[in-house]
Amino acid sequence: MFEGMEMLREQGVDEGLIADVEAFRGQYPVEEGERGRVAPPSIPFYGKEILEQAVAGLLQGENLLLSGSKATGKNVLAENLAWIFGRPAYNISFHVNTDSNSLIGTDTFVDNEVRLREGPVYRCAKYGGFGVLDEINMAKNDAVSVLHATLDFRRVIEVPGYGKLDLHPAARFIATMNYGYAGTRELNEALVSRFLVIDMPPVDEETLLKIFRVTFPDGRESAMGQFAGLFLDLQLKAFNGEITTRPLDLRGLLAAMKTIRSGLRPALAVKMGITNKTFDIFEKEIIGDVVMTRIPDDWTAGDVFDAYPKGAS
Repeated sequence: MFEGMEMLREQGVDEGLIADVEAFRGQYPVEEGERGRVAPPSIPFYGKEILEQAVAGLLQGENLLLSGSKATGKNVLAENLAWIFGRPAYNISFHVNTDSNSLIGTDTFVDNEVRLREGPVYRCAKYGGFGVLDEINMAKNDAVSVLHATLDFRRVIEVPGYGKLDLHPAARFIATMNYGYAGTRELNEALVSRFLVIDMPPVDEETLLKIFRVTFPDGRESAMGQFAGLFLDLQLKAFNGEITTRPLDLRGLLAAMKTIRSGLRPALAVKMGITNKTFDIFEKEIIGDVVMTRIPDDWTAGDVFDAYPKGAS
């Protein structure tokens, strides 16, 4: 577990912003029943300028839209921000079946009476959470209508039959969107105007190595460099249109590296975490060639982690 304030200081984030975040945390304690939603993210987010923009916007009561291509750390940033501010996090993934009822809530029958079964947007507004609106550019019109009312300056949610709910003063919403995913569409101007927009830059080698060091403190430096190089090689090929973004999966790469800790041969681990993410035979061949230049087929777990002797699996 890492401390959010220390992470900000290590990256040189403005001390005034850090002091304001600490004051925010003190001003808005989390209700007992929601404390289980205040959880540290699996990996810290690295990027001073992005963090300063996000923190400054949230402190002023604004909502954020994180836009960018795949594997730029949008969800990682959202999770880190909720942890830094000490707020319960509510994740809302938009898809074809996401409607206003799934966001706000539906009627349910309890103790011989009709009650509202609260949805994630309603609970976020009620308890002062940070709502992560994942893939917001897949939202249907019915769901967007809820967001319009929730995100504007009035900060209220109208619930038919139950009156209105004023948003808790600590409630914020952080939306994410990827470019070019199937089923996505352009966000309308009215919805975009309700956010401050942060364009997420592609991940670089320095950031990847920091993530690897935190996630795998026993990783061999030379091996970590090769895995970072593999990801950057795939990122460049995806940018140039030589491959799709399917294999550009940092979560998949980290998961593959974890299986190596169990003794799995690195080449097989990468096949599961990266290569097999595409189902096109020709694309698999291209990815396989890239992998071979970075991860030798005869590598074992001992070539990646100090916990194993060299050459041992």
